[in-house]
Amino acid sequence: MVKLNKIYTRTGDDGSSGLVDGSRQAKHSARFEAIGAVDEANSAIGLAVCGVEGKARDALTRIQNDLFDLGADIATPGDDFAPSEMVLRIAPAQVEWLEQAIDGLNEALAPLDSFILPGGSEPAARAHIARASVRRAERAMVALAAEEPVNPAALAYINRLSDYLFVLARHLNADGADDVKWVPGANR
Repeated sequence: MVKLNKIYTRTGDDGSSGLVDGSRQAKHSARFEAIGAVDEANSAIGLAVCGVEGKARDALTRIQNDLFDLGADIATPGDDFAPSEMVLRIAPAQVEWLEQAIDGLNEALAPLDSFILPGGSEPAARAHIARASVRRAERAMVALAAEEPVNPAALAYINRLSDYLFVLARHLNADGADDVKWVPGANR
């Protein structure tokens, strides 16, 4: 368990921050951009949690915990992606759980016959905001992966998470009945 007695350390005043292995990188590095984007996505999911109850709330809370794992994974440089007692990595089982959650929600939804606009109900709109934030985190992680090794399971997790949030938003819109469909060229 993590224990934080003091919030400020002054070690980042020079524009750098520490990683799990003790090394330091500039706060504007691709690695810290990815870590920050995952943190922003987690905060957006925190807002989405406020609008739901039951299984959806439990799933989003589980996902928030996974996103802390993901942040720790990204903050651990190297190319050994095997989870262990000492190294926290996203595991394939976490990706599989998301896939099962997507499939479970998607069963009740009618197939799409158009793209949908983000919104419908407030809880669905919050899920869409979280989805867009997760997409940004995915882009940041892919940018990092172009420079340094990134856990393939972590990349799969962030990709599936945006899919989950899309399906959750449709579920929160009365299983798609309250989705707002895009009408191409409607306002020309």
